[in-house]
Amino acid sequence: MPVKKSLFVITMLAGLTAFSTLSASAASLNFVNDDDRFMALRDAAFHDDPVKADLHAAALTQYEIPSYVDYYRIRAHLSRASNTEISDFINKYEGSAIADRMRNDWLSLLGKRGNWDLFDQQYPLFVVADDNQLRCYSVLSKAIKGQKVANEAKNLLNAPRDYGDGCYSLVSYLTDNGQFTQADLWTQMRMAAENGAQPLAQRLGKLLDLPEKKVSQAFDKPEKLFKQGPENNKYSRELFVVALGRIAKNDPSDAAELLSRFSSKLNDAQRSNAWAQIALQSALKLEPEALAYWVRADGATFSNEAYQWRVRTALREGDWKLVKSAINAMPPNLKSDPAWVYWLGRALKAEGKNDEARQIFSSIADQIHFYGQLSLEENGQKIGVPITIRPISAEELAPMERNPHLQHALKFYSMNLRTEGTREWNWELRKFNERQHLAAAELARKNNLLDRMVNTSDRTRGEVDFNQRYPTPFNESMYKTTQTLGLDMAWVYGLIRQESRFIMSAKSHVGASGLMQIMPSTARYVAKKMGLGDFVQAQVNDVDTNIVLGTNYLNMVLTDLGGSQALASAAYNAGPGRPRAWRAKLTRPVEGAIFTETIPFNETRGYVKNVLSNATYYAALFEKKPQSLKARLGVVVPKGMSASDADLPDESKQ
Repeated sequence: MPVKKSLFVITMLAGLTAFSTLSASAASLNFVNDDDRFMALRDAAFHDDPVKADLHAAALTQYEIPSYVDYYRIRAHLSRASNTEISDFINKYEGSAIADRMRNDWLSLLGKRGNWDLFDQQYPLFVVADDNQLRCYSVLSKAIKGQKVANEAKNLLNAPRDYGDGCYSLVSYLTDNGQFTQADLWTQMRMAAENGAQPLAQRLGKLLDLPEKKVSQAFDKPEKLFKQGPENNKYSRELFVVALGRIAKNDPSDAAELLSRFSSKLNDAQRSNAWAQIALQSALKLEPEALAYWVRADGATFSNEAYQWRVRTALREGDWKLVKSAINAMPPNLKSDPAWVYWLGRALKAEGKNDEARQIFSSIADQIHFYGQLSLEENGQKIGVPITIRPISAEELAPMERNPHLQHALKFYSMNLRTEGTREWNWELRKFNERQHLAAAELARKNNLLDRMVNTSDRTRGEVDFNQRYPTPFNESMYKTTQTLGLDMAWVYGLIRQESRFIMSAKSHVGASGLMQIMPSTARYVAKKMGLGDFVQAQVNDVDTNIVLGTNYLNMVLTDLGGSQALASAAYNAGPGRPRAWRAKLTRPVEGAIFTETIPFNETRGYVKNVLSNATYYAALFEKKPQSLKARLGVVVPKGMSASDADLPDESKQ
């Protein structure tokens, strides 16, 4: 036998032996049931292990959700799968959530490979269409086919932390074919610096022919790079602007002093952009000087973040004229956000344009959220609950109980596969009218999936069931605990609705647990303060213990922060030190809505709005009378001043 042939035979025999060994090993694993084996298949797919995935899939031919068996089998070797294999899967399960998920995966591969004909054929069929990379690939495909897409691309390219291959490839192509100018690239560079996206900045630097070392210094050692000011070339001056923004992250006043010293070396656009970089960082630090910086930034090219923080600075300093002009300068997609609709109405009211303001408030006053509630109050009404709707009948519920996709979702939830469960659940909701949404929410209630009940019921607009949207599980334990502490039960429920959506086993990525999402260190601290000497960490997931620990901690921060629910809600999310620091930056008393809008952490800002909005609706349910969100928000005053000392003017009438 020739040497090469003998080696080939030996290699094949060794491979078959290894495969047989692995097959026997996999077959001998003790799987209690097919669900366990399905979990092993899923794990193999996520670890890109096609051999194990094929073995597990072969043993699951009778599994009750075969589409997911097929999906995970292909997913394990997706990068090597043929277009025919993937398209056959999609055709087999077309119209299902998992087929759309596979199409998402496939489109990503097609974009990376530059297969634009097939991409353009498949992209319009992608139903969920929530993948920013695919949006970038779609615009890139248009550009490659000769379309002018610069404006569309600029509207899309505003979140540098989310840039991946698709979005960077779009920027690169538009630069190469002249649709993006050097100014456009520098705008992208400044946004990357704002967001701390240094890897993206390095890639952008290559498009701008910048030395890699210079970009690194602008991010890591900006003071060293420009101690003597910008050199006499364009890239140096533009990089100086970027470096000023990085310096401003630590000390905006230092950056402002540097800019003032070297201002003459910059052109008008560069000066405006530099002031905008400094103004944004100053605004995020809640410094009153930010207002003057924003004025000097007039004419700059703003990021979406800068547009919004210019308004927030003006709100915090009570400059309603700037509030109005800054909102009117926003791009349409930002200006239409309910937050800026409401604050524009307030600015018009401050000018005495009451009729215009009322029209603006009316445009969102029927919306069930923080700014809808505030708008309702601005128009002289209080916040109540809708008239009770006709209950879901057994006849309406029955189709939900028979719906195979909802049953798949329930199956996945029972296996704690929340991603798959939510994908199946939400896919089916797309087909439902409002009564069917409420029926699906009732199915979720019957299966103790209160988060699905709330989220599903939240989608209706005409028929609204507040008992579904604002449930009160564990009412007896909650009532007893809050009564003992003298704590507002509506507020506690509002917080839980935001924290965990009533998922008892909820655990955050940072380790917070249970209904009230209590951190381990917080649980130990509160237990010690309460004298619970026999407390062990595992108890934090017991519902009653979780409620006791969470409400006691909430009461502690409420007392520490002068009884302000806005401050205490922020403290529950971000820790008590941060809201104290934010309050310390105040130069005057401000209404709670303004304080909340100017919280510098995106997550905490949204959290406080949702908690207090929820609490207002819960109070309306409990007390059976209209409520005031503005009263709940109250007034936030500088440290050392009590709320009773604050003679807060009604700025909307000045």
